[in-house]
Amino acid sequence: MKTILKILVALVVVGVFAGTILYLYKKSQAKPIIYETASPFTTDIIRKTVATGSVVPRKEIEIKPKISGIIEEIFVEPGDMVKKGDLIARVKIIPDMINLNNAESRVKRADINLEESRKNYLRYKQLFEQNVVAEADYLTYEIAFRNATEELRTAEDNLQLIREGATKKLGAATNTHITSTINGMVLLVPVEEGNSVIESNQFNDGTTVATIADMSEMIFEGKVDESEVGKIKEDMELILSIGAIEQESFAARLERISPKGVEENGAIQFEIRAAVELKDQQFIRAGYSANADIVLERAEQVMAINESMLLLKGIQPMWR
Repeated sequence: MKTILKILVALVVVGVFAGTILYLYKKSQAKPIIYETASPFTTDIIRKTVATGSVVPRKEIEIKPKISGIIEEIFVEPGDMVKKGDLIARVKIIPDMINLNNAESRVKRADINLEESRKNYLRYKQLFEQNVVAEADYLTYEIAFRNATEELRTAEDNLQLIREGATKKLGAATNTHITSTINGMVLLVPVEEGNSVIESNQFNDGTTVATIADMSEMIFEGKVDESEVGKIKEDMELILSIGAIEQESFAARLERISPKGVEENGAIQFEIRAAVELKDQQFIRAGYSANADIVLERAEQVMAINESMLLLKGIQPMWR
């Protein structure tokens, strides 16, 4: 029994030794090199750099009131198309009490003065017709009567202007009506009926009642890093990719590169602007974020192969 056990142990040791020798032999053998091949194909090759930004209308304006007051009625909402002169909103004037009191007092004084001038004019007219007074004296009172009449009319117009923002002479034209100054689409109406608004003047920008833009002419505004700005120039082609519009690209043409950079997050960025070329019935909403591929070089319909398929030994690629 002991002899059989010794034989089995010897066989196991010999087997382990042989297996180890075989494993080490296989590890020492070099693996065969397998090359993957592919056929060349015809395609367009584009060398480009990328700029990030947004698409906005070229012409976008803010409509502001000419007088201060309260929004009485709004006639448009975002998305409406308007033409130049269309009514946007109407403002109700809240007159200043001091100015209103002064205007009412002026009307009363003008009315009193007119009444006195009328009496004098009629009396001297009768005397002149009877050849009692000279014509020069009569004309003095006639002119005074005319001046008093005009003064009353002016005072009444001034009172109406303070109360309502319009006069009898202006008729339909009134500062209380806020109208569009361009043709376009209403993008934003930041006020509501009942809101107070401030007129636009040299000391105050005024309250924006609506924002209107011409959506048929869009531009891309973006930024390029200082390491890339030296590679681009005006009139270069851009290919816009808009995140909100999948599987569709838009052509654009670079028309401006800022001469001065701005520091952002430790890097210098240069602003660029490009005109977007829209096709018929194509519509882009204002403010869409977009990436612009600026085409540095282009080769159309040339024979090509994927770079990953190339094996280079001791050769520096020309495109790096």
